[in-house]
Amino acid sequence: MTVMKTLGILVSAALFLGSASAATLGVVYTEGGMVQGKNINSDGLFRTMDVFKGIPFADKPGKFEKPKRHPGWDGVLKATKFKPRCMQLNLLQSDTRGQEDCLYLNIWVPQGSSVSTGLPVMVWIYGGGFQVGGSMGANFLDNYLYDGEEIANRGNVIVVTLGYRVGTLGFLSSGDASGPGNYGLWDQHAAIAWVNRNIRAFGGDPNNLTIFGESAGAVSSSFQTLSPHNKGLIRRAISQSGVALCPWAINMNPRAFAEKVAEKVGCPKDDQMMACLKLIDAKVLTLAGTTSMSGSPSTPMVDNLVLSPVIDGDFLPDHPGNLFHNAADIDYLAGVNSMDAHLFTGQDIPNINNPSENVPVSDVKLLLGSLTKKGEAATNNAFAEYTADWGDEPSQKTIKKTVVMIETDYIFLVPTQVALYLHASNAQSVRTYSYLFSEPSRMAGIVQPYPSWMEADHADDLQYVFGKPFTTPLAYWPSHRDVSRYLIAYWTNFARTGDPNNGESKVPVTWPAYTTSGQKYLEINANMNKNYVHEKMRVRFVNWWSNIFPSLPSV
Repeated sequence: MTVMKTLGILVSAALFLGSASAATLGVVYTEGGMVQGKNINSDGLFRTMDVFKGIPFADKPGKFEKPKRHPGWDGVLKATKFKPRCMQLNLLQSDTRGQEDCLYLNIWVPQGSSVSTGLPVMVWIYGGGFQVGGSMGANFLDNYLYDGEEIANRGNVIVVTLGYRVGTLGFLSSGDASGPGNYGLWDQHAAIAWVNRNIRAFGGDPNNLTIFGESAGAVSSSFQTLSPHNKGLIRRAISQSGVALCPWAINMNPRAFAEKVAEKVGCPKDDQMMACLKLIDAKVLTLAGTTSMSGSPSTPMVDNLVLSPVIDGDFLPDHPGNLFHNAADIDYLAGVNSMDAHLFTGQDIPNINNPSENVPVSDVKLLLGSLTKKGEAATNNAFAEYTADWGDEPSQKTIKKTVVMIETDYIFLVPTQVALYLHASNAQSVRTYSYLFSEPSRMAGIVQPYPSWMEADHADDLQYVFGKPFTTPLAYWPSHRDVSRYLIAYWTNFARTGDPNNGESKVPVTWPAYTTSGQKYLEINANMNKNYVHEKMRVRFVNWWSNIFPSLPSV
């Protein structure tokens, strides 16, 4: 009897545990129809994750048209496989990958012993210079970089990743009403609006939506907060290495590139250009949108990023600098990596990565001239500012680091500081946060072309935000897991409450808000402590680029 009783208790316990740990949404009703994802085991007892892959948020887009609502489907849509990414050039620009029908999103919902409700929602927008990128499946080998599971699980938030058109199909613009451009931004907006309308059915809080992105995705996050079309849809936003004020974020003369594409595919360059381009095969159009990925001191690579958003009078009614009132009710967190432009500088001045090769001082001057584009007086003024601490005989390390910082300031850091200032100036009841990510590159001094003095390069933060040190532990040190834990805690706390210090995750250091007077920021790396709160990031150079430089005459 006792044995039977014990057995009974064990069976009951097992059934209880089984049912307790099996909380799952099952079939979810959305505006387009019913969807069913997959329930996977997550960390710990009573923890599972509902994962939905490939839910359409819009119909297959027409060429150079805004996205339209999806007509819906019958039966239950099995949302268990990633859809192809949006059509784009491959890395060699020799062929295309992806497809036109690409407006799908993926959702990760953490579940405890009962089905989650009212969770904060984080919507990820990928980068790739508006030319490439995707959040659908493996990025390289078998490693899917933008897997939302670690963020969702550790931060107890819903993570959504989406597809948007890139390259010619996403951002070609005729500069007039026949082809206004910004189709990729409209796609992102359509996904944000879909999440807003449908996420409650997945256990999310539609009134607590944070968009976040890196590089072109960070610029996109910034644009989405500035566009009047998102009024009331977005509660908070995070920009990692990119804002709407970056010099590569807006193409002020899109017609020139559109005409080049037209010429390549045999279309006229007159008022019939867009009508003709719409008839051209998507693959041909994409292949016609190649851009140069190499640079030099006289033609920096950043100037080649010409397939980018435009001021169309609709999504972006004005220059982004004049639209910050639209973000007055949106909490904003933004920052850069400490050597964010190393990736670009290595293309423009390859010698920075070669210990046995020198960078001539003339190259530094030439580069400054190419970036300032105002003639000799402005170049000399910039050169004097950046070499003020060099002394009589600067080492090659000093010269090379200076070159990386010149491009980091120009491409990422200064525009981000200006955007933070404008956000804080317009903010009504919301907060602003600034950071510098300085965890040294894992490649520094180990893998060519990374010199030993290398800090955080462009995109180095992504692996930590998406928890790779936990999913592929053998590739990382324990200190890398610390960095990942810190970033996920700050980001998800911010998504939950608008304050990176307050939420469900413990943080290592209290991060003060950025104000126009204090301009405080947090430096984030494995060794951070309370001494890592600083103020006025690179203030001399921010002041030079944002105040002195505009007042210098163009020659």
